[in-house]
Amino acid sequence: MITYLQVDNLSKYWGELTLFEGISFSVSEGQKVAMIAKNGAGKSTLMDIIAGLETPDGGKSMLMNPNSIGYLRQNPDLNPEDTVLEAAFNATGELIQAVKNYEKALENHDPKLLDSAIERMNVLNAWDFELRIQQILSQLKITNVNQQIKFLSGGQKKRVALAHILINEPDFLILDEPTNHLDLEMIEWLEKYLEKAKCTLFMVTHDRYFLDRVCNEIIELDDNAIFRYKGNYSYYVEKREERIQAVNADIDRARNLFRTELEWLRKMPKARTHKSKYRTENAYKLQEKASQFRSDDELELTIQGKRLGSKILNVKNLSKAFDKLVILDKFSYNFARLEKIGIIGKNGSGKTTVLNMLTGALAPDSGTIDVGETISFGYYRQDGINFKSGDRVIDVIKEIAEVIDLGNGNKMSASQFLNYFLFPPDTQYNFVEKLSGGEKRRLYLCTVLMKNPNFLILDEPTNDLDIMTLNVLEDYLRNFQGCAIVVSHDRFFMDKIVDHLFVFEGNGEIKDFPGNYSDYRDWLDDQEKEQRNPEKREKETKGKNVKESVRKLGFNEKRELEKLEKDIALLEKEKVAIEKMMNSDDCDPQELVIKSQRYSEVRELLNDKELRWLELSEM
Repeated sequence: MITYLQVDNLSKYWGELTLFEGISFSVSEGQKVAMIAKNGAGKSTLMDIIAGLETPDGGKSMLMNPNSIGYLRQNPDLNPEDTVLEAAFNATGELIQAVKNYEKALENHDPKLLDSAIERMNVLNAWDFELRIQQILSQLKITNVNQQIKFLSGGQKKRVALAHILINEPDFLILDEPTNHLDLEMIEWLEKYLEKAKCTLFMVTHDRYFLDRVCNEIIELDDNAIFRYKGNYSYYVEKREERIQAVNADIDRARNLFRTELEWLRKMPKARTHKSKYRTENAYKLQEKASQFRSDDELELTIQGKRLGSKILNVKNLSKAFDKLVILDKFSYNFARLEKIGIIGKNGSGKTTVLNMLTGALAPDSGTIDVGETISFGYYRQDGINFKSGDRVIDVIKEIAEVIDLGNGNKMSASQFLNYFLFPPDTQYNFVEKLSGGEKRRLYLCTVLMKNPNFLILDEPTNDLDIMTLNVLEDYLRNFQGCAIVVSHDRFFMDKIVDHLFVFEGNGEIKDFPGNYSDYRDWLDDQEKEQRNPEKREKETKGKNVKESVRKLGFNEKRELEKLEKDIALLEKEKVAIEKMMNSDDCDPQELVIKSQRYSEVRELLNDKELRWLELSEM
């Protein structure tokens, strides 16, 4: 097998901080390899070294055999004066130049140039190639090819850079977080494209479905050691757990043996033979191994949110438009306790705009937003943390509070809180600007959660977070005793968290879908199959006799029925808890009034949901 990339004993330091030291691995032709590591481990720096944009402090990295290489950086470096067309077609190949000239002639409406370009396309038989390029640009929503790069957003620049790489079809693809700034449709298209592509791939991504479906090998960088797993993400999760258990078992054995050797050392006479000296040295080695502790250093988010009252957030006839772009058209919804809603839709469909309206950062054109008195928002914004130049990590936290209230009488100092979030004392005085993208995100998460919100709004929280932190954030959100709205392109994350979806369909329409993202994709696939076979569906309908004409539940209704069962169980539980509290002798009079009002609401909700459940279950 031909080796494309060889990394030998590679080291890189950032001042006194060791990013990685003495790591070695290789990537061979045809492999599709992903690297997994914690935030701050130097993944993006490693990619830059491999691509020759950064120099290592020790060891070497060699690109050995590929004829062409395509490198997608996390923040692409494009010429701001170039147009989108120039940036996307920035290459010297004959086919690409021919297609570029053809596209340019079309855009400029130049008949003479167009005739010449068509003739060249015919000579090179480049029409199939041009069609493939159009598909790439279309799938990545790149339409205005005459716009200059300097006027694009960060996400648009990344899509142009990705288009450039895919158009050039390099032998070896190096991709750093390729799914960031892509909407769900783009991600699924890119996933299928790379899955089928006959290329060699080395990438960093936190998208676990992407890892599962595209990669055939995982490299994990953990504690300055490289571990290889010959399989996809699911295989990696299973084998990594086996490895950690084996390491822990080895440490336990060393501890037991060390206790025996320690007892021998205490009883041993002072006059030592050669044999006893060897055994003493061996005991010290055992002590070193026994003192090891295998931990994933995962943060545990157990911060208790403020108490929720009976009224959460009610939205009525909400409308918003920017010129002819309609974001919302008379949208109404009453948020319920403990529900977790996912928001999906194409880029530019207005997801962030709606979040800003709900939190009062942006006024609607019409309609009302009624926020409950007890609601405390925690808003994790897509654009991340704002900090002043020269700020240190601890300054960001202390600016909000010197002491953090965790609920139930528990408190932490700013330094303890940071330590809890995997910022140990020796890193708390580091400059924020020197943190990795993922570390900045984790710090931003600290600033949101330390205010004890009971209504979380998370706009793309998964960008730049490592998989270990994502797993813990998912556990926290599942157990969060408040409401949550999540906008994310991470399908795995959405599947684990949300109860139902708000699907932004365009033109101000929002569909409330009862299920997670995978449920929604299955439903869409079913709809597409039905549309492709209308005659078959008509024959099946005509072939049913009268007895079989009772309508079966559709996919949407099945999901609604499942959600109703969960809601009814939760409401019954809340009803019993309120009854118990109201019958107790130590109930505060003011709280009794609030609970009585909530009790009436719960009974009414139960009646409505039970009637709907009966209606669906009898179909």
